[in-house]
Amino acid sequence: MRVREIGQLFHSLDPLPFRERDLDERVEEYVVGWAGELPSGPIEIVIHLPRTEAEREEAAHVGEAVRNYFAYRAEVTRWELRDLFRLGRSSLAIGAAVLASCVMLGRVSAAWLGDGYLGGFFDEGLIILGWVANWRPIQIFLYDWQPFIRRRVLYQRLSRAGVRLSTL
Repeated sequence: MRVREIGQLFHSLDPLPFRERDLDERVEEYVVGWAGELPSGPIEIVIHLPRTEAEREEAAHVGEAVRNYFAYRAEVTRWELRDLFRLGRSSLAIGAAVLASCVMLGRVSAAWLGDGYLGGFFDEGLIILGWVANWRPIQIFLYDWQPFIRRRVLYQRLSRAGVRLSTL
C-alpha cells in the first residue's frame, strides 16, 4: 500500500492515542479485501511512504496500531456473533411456541370443523404458519453465523500480520 503520510492510514477524527486509532475505512477495506484473497498462512502488510514520514516517531508504532485495530475488529466480530446467537435463541423460543400453538389450534380447528376440506385447510395452514415462524432461527443457526466466523478468522490473521514500512 502506498501513502504520502502516516495520517492517511488512520481515521482523522479518532481522538484515541495513535496506537489505538481506527484505520481509515478505505484502508481497512483495501487490506481486508486483499488479505481475504490470500491463502492461509502468515500475512505481511507493506506500507510504502516517503522517507521523511518513515523517520517520524509515529512510524515506529504503525505496525502495532494496525495489529491492535484488527485484534479489536476480531473481538467486535465475536461480540456480533454472540448477539446473533442470542437473537437466534430468542427467535427459536418464540418460533417453537408459535409452532406448538399452531399445531394445537390446527387440531382443534380440524376437530371443530370436521375432517372435510375446511378443517384440513385450517389444520395445514396453521402448521405451515408455525414452521414459517421458525424460518429465522433456522436460518441463523444453519447459515448466518458462517460469515462472522470467516471475518473473525481473517481479522485474527491480520492482527498477527507483519507490518513493514518501505521508503519510496
